[in-house]
Amino acid sequence: MRIPVIFEIEGEEGFRKRESQVLAKLTGMSDLVLATGGGAVLAEENRRCMRDSGVVIYLHSPPEVLYERTRYDRNRPLLQVADPLGALRNLYELRDPLYRAVAHLVIDSTNGPSAQLAERIEGELRTLCEP
Repeated sequence: MRIPVIFEIEGEEGFRKRESQVLAKLTGMSDLVLATGGGAVLAEENRRCMRDSGVVIYLHSPPEVLYERTRYDRNRPLLQVADPLGALRNLYELRDPLYRAVAHLVIDSTNGPSAQLAERIEGELRTLCEP
């Protein structure tokens, strides 16, 4: 089911409940890369699952960059408002400290091609995981 439909039928609370259930299941698995949605960090139990199950990497970008990346995306219900940049700024203010608290690595993902970002992540992981 598409995210906007879940929001329409169950509201954000229903979506977050589903999100937490999936996160709990997936963080119990091994050998996978899990990319969460931005709001997954809001629930304390989600943060614990994330932190305890592996390396958490926070790909950080400021709200202005996130706005440019998402401004045409209609699958983001929280941004379907009159002032999506203002909404992103509010979400960032709430979520940024939570991600920084749970993350093992914070990597600036503002600029550059995705291949270059992947190389930076790999280098940081090697440094973090070396004995």
